[in-house]
Amino acid sequence: MIRKAKKQDLNSLFELVKVFATSFEPKIEPFTRSFEQILDDNNAYVFVAEEDDKIIGYALGFIHSTFFANGNIAWLEEIMVDEKFRRTGIGTALVNAFEQVAISVECKLIALATRRADDFYLSIGYEKSATYFRKLL
Repeated sequence: MIRKAKKQDLNSLFELVKVFATSFEPKIEPFTRSFEQILDDNNAYVFVAEEDDKIIGYALGFIHSTFFANGNIAWLEEIMVDEKFRRTGIGTALVNAFEQVAISVECKLIALATRRADDFYLSIGYEKSATYFRKLL
């Protein structure tokens, strides 16, 4: 089942985030602050995948306005599925939930950055478009 995240999901999500993160080491205090802020942000969406009352995946995305696209776009910031449940349609269901939000607010596109999941995104209709740059602060 895919649903919006709730405050009670904090610890379960943190366990998945620890596996997802490769560039940073997640710590519970900053995670807690971010989680609470994100849940209160009307432009942020966190969906969780749940099986047998256990969270096995999540997606985090944001909606924001742009000049170049003549309106809103959606940015899929993070998506993670427990390794035991990959290739079962859960990742696709999480992306679909976020896509439905993007459609409902008339987004022109959904974008994301990935290093490890090209094949997944290509298989669900996404195309490569740009190079991702970053600068650690």
